[in-house]
Amino acid sequence: MSAASIYDLSFTDNHGQTVDLSDFADQPLLIVNTASKCGFTHHYDGLQELYQTYGPQGLVVLGFPCDQFGNQEPGDDADIEDFCRLNHGVTFPLSTKVEVNGAASEAVFVWLKEATDGADIAWNFTKFLVAPDGTTVTRYAPKTDPAKLTDDIEALLEDSAAR
Repeated sequence: MSAASIYDLSFTDNHGQTVDLSDFADQPLLIVNTASKCGFTHHYDGLQELYQTYGPQGLVVLGFPCDQFGNQEPGDDADIEDFCRLNHGVTFPLSTKVEVNGAASEAVFVWLKEATDGADIAWNFTKFLVAPDGTTVTRYAPKTDPAKLTDDIEALLEDSAAR
């Protein structure tokens, strides 16, 4: 694996700033490749609800816009942010547009794939829930509604609070 923990990595946010994942050490992370023109775009609503509900307890939700699947994320970073905020009330952090498969894959997704089953991302809105230890990852299919992650998130938050 390229890094021992996800907290050893960083990414570029949609405003061009480097975000060190170590800033979120000991917190659960929900990382999702997203798209604005996808049949699962409504998942933004559920992701935002999770962020509003569990963010104050430590959950970090990170959206990584991706245009690799059916060109369903055609805009630039500003367009994507506007769409997410205006149409879905998104306040969680977004990255710059990334690739999640292939030679130009974002390092975060290389790591997430290696930490789970090693398989390529199949479609938009694949979800990865990273435990506060930074190494334990659960992968969810694109069709998995964000609300279905509630029990797993609550368990990780309990684990995080016990640390």
